Amino acid sequence: MWLKNCNFARLFCGIKDSEKRRKKNMETFEQLCQQRRSIRKYTAQPIEKEKLDYILRCALMSPSGKRLNPWEFYVLTHEETLRRLSGCRTYGSGMFDTAMAAIVVALDASLTDTWQSDGAIAAQDILLAAADRGLGACWCQVYQREGAEELVRSLANIPDNLNVLCVISLGYKDEERRPYDPDKLPYQKVHWC
Repeated sequence: MWLKNCNFARLFCGIKDSEKRRKKNMETFEQLCQQRRSIRKYTAQPIEKEKLDYILRCALMSPSGKRLNPWEFYVLTHEETLRRLSGCRTYGSGMFDTAMAAIVVALDASLTDTWQSDGAIAAQDILLAAADRGLGACWCQVYQREGAEELVRSLANIPDNLNVLCVISLGYKDEERRPYDPDKLPYQKVHWC
């Protein structure tokens, strides 16, 4: 796995030298990013608690403005709750029909004006940590989506002082997507000044 030689990862994400969990094609961070794709179909295999704990530890280390940590993470694992999440949006939430877990990223906007950025960074860390553990994941934005934020808030018992930014579905992949092709990246969007 791409973090296997990183002392930081060993100390803070719980990776031990003796772990033999190297994933094929994930020896570098670039390879991890290349392999990480939005996965919307999952098998019925339960996710081990150790993998969820790893993902959450990584999320809790996410950078935030002035280190105010305005985020709160709500982990949903009950099948009925996950299936109800699939109706939170007209389009773009069907992956919760087969997801085995979901992490809601909610934030206290009263703490900082960078709450949306802080939440997006934490969500990206969740997506990368899931990929690092061989799981599929997909972001579902719910903030200011008609009815979506309210449904997620009620399902996870999230207090009114928190804004619900997104929900990330998690599970073992039941679909394969090709890695990104570095030769086909939109390099025209990079500007050197």
